[in-house]
Amino acid sequence: MSKIKCRSNCGACCIAPSISSPIPDMPSGKPAGVRCIHLTEDFRCRIFGREDRPKVCKELMPSEEMCGKNRDEAMAYLEYLEKETKPEGN
Repeated sequence: MSKIKCRSNCGACCIAPSISSPIPDMPSGKPAGVRCIHLTEDFRCRIFGREDRPKVCKELMPSEEMCGKNRDEAMAYLEYLEKETKPEGN
């Protein structure tokens, strides 16, 4: 899986996956498919680089596999991963 630069006007990784750890101003994290409140209108992270940013966000790096060729492919891939990693019964 090769690393790439984050695509402009995407934000798929800030919408598609659930985040179970606290996010600033979102103490319970966020459910899958819900836009993070820190995602700007131009799909940039307002808290990028901050120490209180969740570990999962700090460690998630864009890759060709995850990001695909466009935002729709990125959303589809992350939604698939979310579904496949969701515990049974939830």
